[in-house]
Amino acid sequence: MRSLLSTTAALLLGATIANSQEMNNLNTNYSLAPQQELALAQQWDKTFPQSEKVDHRKVTFVNRYGITLVADMYTPKEVEGKLKAIAISGPFGAVKEQVSGLYAQHLAERGFLTIAFDPSFTGESGGMPRRVASPDINTEDFSAAVDFLSVQPNVDAGCIGILGICGWGGLAINAAANDPRIKATVASTMYDMSRAASNGYFDANDHPDVRYRMLEGMAEQRTADYKAGKYSRAGGVADPLPDDAPQFVKEYHAYYKTPRGYHERSGNSTDGWNVTSNLPFINFPLLSRAGEIRNAVLIIHGDKAHSLYFGKTAFSLLRGDNKDMIIVADANHTDLYDNLEKIPFHQIADFFNVRMK
Repeated sequence: MRSLLSTTAALLLGATIANSQEMNNLNTNYSLAPQQELALAQQWDKTFPQSEKVDHRKVTFVNRYGITLVADMYTPKEVEGKLKAIAISGPFGAVKEQVSGLYAQHLAERGFLTIAFDPSFTGESGGMPRRVASPDINTEDFSAAVDFLSVQPNVDAGCIGILGICGWGGLAINAAANDPRIKATVASTMYDMSRAASNGYFDANDHPDVRYRMLEGMAEQRTADYKAGKYSRAGGVADPLPDDAPQFVKEYHAYYKTPRGYHERSGNSTDGWNVTSNLPFINFPLLSRAGEIRNAVLIIHGDKAHSLYFGKTAFSLLRGDNKDMIIVADANHTDLYDNLEKIPFHQIADFFNVRMK
């Protein structure tokens, strides 16, 4: 009997040890998400010419949700020592080969190490399903970029900033409120996507009955998508333009639907976001902690931009002497996408140099 009990105990102990080792292996496997193998374009396929003043290469990193993000890294040539770094993304529905890459390259020419990244579920970055946005995950994308930059041997980990354009301007401010490692933040021609989704343009649909009808429509779309086994796309920028298209839609068309800014991986240039992509932005507002940001924030807008009211409201939420705003004369929303005579790169560089010390 003792021999049988001893044998049973030994077997139980062995099983416990094996289970413990298996759990340790599982914990180890899940503590650091592996990077996804992605097919990346190797040719220069940007909407802007390549600069001879900086080096360029593709890099990848993983966010807190295990999604592999792809970025273009721009490093100034013939610069030694640890550099101040900036992570850049946007506009909402665009890819790094468009506006964010242009910003990244120009700031690298001014001495910063920069990355322009595709957010989760878009462009060359991973994540399924494709073309879906999330106020939480896309805010996290900025912090994941800071994770990556902070361990680069040629980056000063105490001098990392972020820059968001259009819808990623609001997400950048959201990230700054959430991540004190972000020493300085720029929001250029920004949108507050939660306000746009829940209230419509210029808050024209800010009524519970209107929101309820929107939610009903997206709920029905969810059922239809699940039955079909695929997500319906909302369509990118309208093409051809209707006769009664608002001026700002014409401005979007002039960028995304022409050789000026068209890119095949850009949702705005092609078939747009999933129809249900706005759902979380209605119930999870951005900028709720903007007033608690302690590091510096710069907001940039054109004086003729339809989106200027987003920037003014965001600026009013910031507190203290760590905020600044630049209003660019005679500039609309998309002028700050690629108009080199309008984008205040020197002032942006000065802001990052002064505020990241």
